[in-house]
Amino acid sequence: QVQLVESGGGLVQAGGSLSLSCTATESIFRRNIMGWYRQAPGKRRELVADISVAGHTNYAQFVKGRFTIRRDDTKNEVILQMNTLKPEDTAVYYCHSNPQTAWGQGTQVTVSS
Repeated sequence: QVQLVESGGGLVQAGGSLSLSCTATESIFRRNIMGWYRQAPGKRRELVADISVAGHTNYAQFVKGRFTIRRDDTKNEVILQMNTLKPEDTAVYYCHSNPQTAWGQGTQVTVSS
């Protein structure tokens, strides 16, 4: 069973915005910290942001003030709103759940300069 399904992503110019969505199964969404990771070519996968069941958020320093993560409990969805995008934000973005570990299939975000 596919537990995390991502949507969004694409190509945008520097300074632009994109929104990523991840829909989880209810059992995953209600019991886990939901997060977004990213992996650029030749680099390690890194945490971008996560949000607890209670709504507490955590952001990587490199996205603070630009990205916002939130949960939509009516849709079992976690959304990453990305503003003021930079070329260095180019990566494949993955949805993740913790502690019941699951990964989405990944969605490409490309920011042109």
